[in-house]
Amino acid sequence: MTTNPLDHLPTCSLEMLRHRSALLKQVRQFFDRRGFIEVQTPCLSADTVVDVHLDPLVVPTESLQLGGHDLPTKLFLQTSPEFAMKRLVAAGAEAIYQLAPVFRSGERGDFHNPEFTMLEWYRVGDTAKVAVDLLDELSQEVLNALPATRSTYRELFQRLLGIDPIDGPLERLRALAVAAAPGLEEAFADDRDGILDVLFSLVIQPKMPIDRPQIVTHYPLTQGALAQQSKDDPQTAERFEWFASGIELGNGYGELLDPTILADRVASNNKARLSSGKAALPSESRLLEAMRRGLPPCAGVAVGLDRLLMVQQKVKRIEDVIPFPIERA
Repeated sequence: MTTNPLDHLPTCSLEMLRHRSALLKQVRQFFDRRGFIEVQTPCLSADTVVDVHLDPLVVPTESLQLGGHDLPTKLFLQTSPEFAMKRLVAAGAEAIYQLAPVFRSGERGDFHNPEFTMLEWYRVGDTAKVAVDLLDELSQEVLNALPATRSTYRELFQRLLGIDPIDGPLERLRALAVAAAPGLEEAFADDRDGILDVLFSLVIQPKMPIDRPQIVTHYPLTQGALAQQSKDDPQTAERFEWFASGIELGNGYGELLDPTILADRVASNNKARLSSGKAALPSESRLLEAMRRGLPPCAGVAVGLDRLLMVQQKVKRIEDVIPFPIERA
């Protein structure tokens, strides 16, 4: 326990709690008006999103003291409600949203806390373009912002760095990354996506407009996660991200529908996790089974609600918008 005599107090003001309450109401009204229904899915599950960079918190099943139940040896606090929400879509839910607590290991900083709140939604029949339009509507409403500037990932690299991120020479990309992050040459190796991440975060993101949000579309297919391949540029995925005040707020997909491709991506991500010294995560999931039985065409978006409130209220640290960060939880 800390010796700080103020440790029992919240880190955000009571006024900020009122702003947070107002934002939650505003978000719910936004989706309710459009015919979405609010859902709740488990925080604790045998399944988890398999991502190279996201590490879920593990709960040993024995700690639940549920002898006699057929459960795996460990469960996961969810890094996103994505898997469960898409199972609902596969079961017939057409337009759903959720405001969920989510958990990520090893994340603490001005923009990170191991537990945070995520807004996530899915709608059947939406393309990535329709989802971007809806995201822009949300952006304008909750941030009182101008319509977002829209650019493809490739366009930003070509305009700001003078190189194609997908077809450009790897050696030149590495040189640009070394110039942006000197001393990290060994970390880059031949990992194009790792180099692109460095360039995006250190060079491109700081140059994004401050006076209006930006939505970046058509990420490289190698960074597609659970997005499907783009039909108009097969080197890219139907993945997009939302930025405001230079801060990443949201991530969305024209959702991958093919369970075989998802299984391949999970295997690839687990291989990369093992190579980096991390544990592999479950390769089979109930989402995969639901997709084998049929996931309808849809699009989905995940938004960090705490960061959204930070931008709306013009504050710089996540502890300014949540009452009890991990140090005081």
